[in-house]
Amino acid sequence: MTDRKFTVGLIGLLLFSYGVLTDCLAAPVRSALPKEQVYSLFNQANQFFREANTTANDPDQAQKLYEKAILNYEKIISDGRIKNSKLYYNLGNAYILKDDLGRAILNYRRAQRLDKADTNIQKNLAFARSRRIDTVEIKTEERILETLFFWHYDFSIKTKFMVTCICFAIVCISATLMLWRGKSAPWVATAAICGLLTVSFLASVVLETRSRANTICGVITAQQIVARQGDGPNYRESFKGPLHDGTEFDLLERRSGWFHVRLSDDSDGWIPDNAAELI
Repeated sequence: MTDRKFTVGLIGLLLFSYGVLTDCLAAPVRSALPKEQVYSLFNQANQFFREANTTANDPDQAQKLYEKAILNYEKIISDGRIKNSKLYYNLGNAYILKDDLGRAILNYRRAQRLDKADTNIQKNLAFARSRRIDTVEIKTEERILETLFFWHYDFSIKTKFMVTCICFAIVCISATLMLWRGKSAPWVATAAICGLLTVSFLASVVLETRSRANTICGVITAQQIVARQGDGPNYRESFKGPLHDGTEFDLLERRSGWFHVRLSDDSDGWIPDNAAELI
């Protein structure tokens, strides 16, 4: 009876922890705008976006309509303090159709950060990246890791924690049954496999949480910018040519007016902070 209570208690504690994490991830920040105004802005933005898509014969008018849609979406985010993957996804779509590649990738990345499982976000982000001028190779080691540990890179924290909870619950149930009925090959195998999955997914959650806390990413939004070897215009250029909009980076250091950035191939340089935005 004691073992049973202990097992039930462990399962209950982990499920409670999952519920708390889910609430923290899903709970929206309280809007600073009335709900009616948020809905009105969102509907207007969608209407502007649809009208722009049907204005094929007047590119200038289409660009103005996309700009109006963008202003409404951004007002919801900034003034309404509402941030979710669908909103950033819509904003990314409006920017890419407005030919603002840098801000399109920026908002797709923000949407992806909130929902890695959305295939539409992944497809549109991949399409936007394919249109970049700069081709910065990903290190071979990192590409191999992304292939071998795809579940770590492709699944959201919420999904990975849910899998951790389920696998841990199965381990506890299997252990309880083995205590009651004795060890048998199926239950031992089940407990071992689910135990391995529990440790793997929990480690993935911890690693990603630490990475998010310690790594700040960004995207160049200026059409082109010269990266320097120091935080000033008098330093020598870091690369043979300028960097262009849509190029992604990790932020290494921030000084007055300058970002020290590292690209995916581990090259680095300093760029003006008004030439990029952080995710």
